[in-house]
Amino acid sequence: MPVANERSQRFRSAITVFIEARREAKLKSKGSETGAAPKYEYSAWLADAARRVGQIQAVTHVLKATHPDARGSSMHVAPGQLPAHAEIGSHVLGDDFAEDVVGNAAALDVFKFLKIEVDGRRLLDHMQVADPDLLQALHEDAAVAAGWAAAFSGLVRTAAEPVSHQAAKQVYWLVGGRPEDDAGYHLLQPLFSSSLAHAVHAEVQEARFGEVNKAARQAFREKRASDIPYRDYRQLAARKLGGTKPQNISQLNSERGGVNYLLASLPPHWDRERLPPLLQTESALDRFTWFDGVQALLKDLAKFLRSDPQPNAGTRNHREMLEQALGAQLLVFAATQRASRAPGWTRDPDCCLPRCEQLWLDPERTTLSPREDQMAEDAAFNADYDRGDWPDQVAARFGNWLNQRLQDAGVVSLGETQQRHWAQQAIVEAAWPVPRQRRVRGEP
Repeated sequence: MPVANERSQRFRSAITVFIEARREAKLKSKGSETGAAPKYEYSAWLADAARRVGQIQAVTHVLKATHPDARGSSMHVAPGQLPAHAEIGSHVLGDDFAEDVVGNAAALDVFKFLKIEVDGRRLLDHMQVADPDLLQALHEDAAVAAGWAAAFSGLVRTAAEPVSHQAAKQVYWLVGGRPEDDAGYHLLQPLFSSSLAHAVHAEVQEARFGEVNKAARQAFREKRASDIPYRDYRQLAARKLGGTKPQNISQLNSERGGVNYLLASLPPHWDRERLPPLLQTESALDRFTWFDGVQALLKDLAKFLRSDPQPNAGTRNHREMLEQALGAQLLVFAATQRASRAPGWTRDPDCCLPRCEQLWLDPERTTLSPREDQMAEDAAFNADYDRGDWPDQVAARFGNWLNQRLQDAGVVSLGETQQRHWAQQAIVEAAWPVPRQRRVRGEP
């Protein structure tokens, strides 16, 4: 027997430790060593494992995840061999991916054996290149060792003729141009990417239970500042594969306890939507028409006025309630616009709003330094703001806007008197020292 070098001894030591651990686990479950010792001798176990490795197959895409009774082919396609697409898929995993195993669950211990790492690589990787030190550690007979290594390397294999099954999902894709010709179809079979599912599962588990994200989540809940990004996957669903025996689907599925996360296939719902720009718009009130709740208020007010209600206190109170609600929404609209836009946005050449609306929606522009090439324009803007008649002008424009909306809705006999009345309902905030006079002049 050739003298084993130090590296070969490391291989043999790692293999011996694994086999001994298997023997100890068997003794604990059976409670007796009778008949177990010969089976777990070094050469005997390796010979049996080399025989049983043919009962399992390393894969990346698992057929049984589609249907547990499917008997077709699973596939092993390294993500790096797939075409790169902009969309998320198995190809994004690159070289960092988890291989899965399908086949006889009783032989999964062979896969665990081949995952043992020596010198930073799996035994399987060493087997596939016929590492001489590993071969020396496997068996003193070089031919036997080479045969075992070849058998173990066969864990990764691809069927010469992939086979589908009636329990698999299948799409018959017409390629021949003649639907009546059965030979003119390609059979497409979508396969479950177990490697991608495993990567998604690891990310979600880390976000849900990882200590770092737990600390960030706690800071978020307590409204404390934190330098740690906080990740959260909401409205998750879990697809359980394999029932009480997830190992019957695949090894990785068993490691996940059969849990395969599904992200919510829903449009995102934001608490506050990103507001579209107000550039190339002649009046912000056109945008206000579609602001939250405004359409419903307009509809209710127009319907009430068209009903020709009796001129009494109840009528007046109901009408004022609707008018004041519209005025209050004008206040919310302006606050929302100011909070969502950077000061000075009205300096954009594409801003077509009248000066009073610019002053109303971009008051913080007055705090900015004047532009060297637009000093006269910026000085005029600040002077107009300080003059303080722009709130009345905005209120007057609100009155005109409401008059027009009601007329479009079929309310007749509306004129200057009604316009002045609507304008008095407008709530236009102006910071001191701008006076809030509400002297509605009726300007357009």
